[in-house]
Amino acid sequence: MSKIFFFDLDGTLLNSEKRITEKTMEALKTFTDAGNHFCINTGRAIDSAKAVYDGLGLDFKGSFLCGSNGTEIYSVDDGKYVYRTGVELELVPKILDLAEEYGIHCHTYNDDHIVSRHDGECMNYYRRVIKTPLIVTDDVLKEIHRPPSKMIAIELHDHDKQERFREALQKMVGDKLTLLYSNPYYMEIFPSEAGKGSAVTRLAKILGIPVENTYAAGDEQNDISMIEAAGCGIAMANATDMVKQIADVVTTYDNNHDGLAEFILEAAK
Repeated sequence: MSKIFFFDLDGTLLNSEKRITEKTMEALKTFTDAGNHFCINTGRAIDSAKAVYDGLGLDFKGSFLCGSNGTEIYSVDDGKYVYRTGVELELVPKILDLAEEYGIHCHTYNDDHIVSRHDGECMNYYRRVIKTPLIVTDDVLKEIHRPPSKMIAIELHDHDKQERFREALQKMVGDKLTLLYSNPYYMEIFPSEAGKGSAVTRLAKILGIPVENTYAAGDEQNDISMIEAAGCGIAMANATDMVKQIADVVTTYDNNHDGLAEFILEAAK
């Protein structure tokens, strides 16, 4: 019976130089050569996750990408989506209007671009790592042809202001959308039917893999649902305390010192 291992990227699979170390790469090859599935499960959109996959030189048979916090699932082998959902189009301008009212940067995405009403400090900070091209427009809906996989709100200096926006937005959207922090500056906004945990159970079901044969590793708040959903949930040594508290196990070493390698090899047995 095959297994599947879900990985967050930053702070988990990748080291601080945004690379996979040689020891961890060898462990991944052992795991996938045994007929198991590799899956990047990230808050990044699929195009960005695929750019990372290709840029790292990964070529594992049976690979999948779960993007935008579980709103998109993409088969690398088949080159197609196996699942997609998104933020209702009518909500997009309302969310952007509310963000402007609170002085918070907020943007969304189409299939291959970031789409934003504004450029500036927050966008420049975001695009240091996310190299997806940018469209700046007053009419965001003109550039979006399907419900976007997610939106993201960014505040670099005043977390309390971000929290006030989050509370106001939660009142506006109710239980339609999930709002959570992927780091102290970024608040992810995506459909409540999704989430990294839903991606774990959804893809395992598609592949016919029992939950007990699923593994998930992460370090931040938006990884909690997948760590809870997996048969074995792993927190990195560098994870937040909240993540460590809900995980089944915590790695001895952090993401810069091959913390996951021993767990990947154990799962390959």
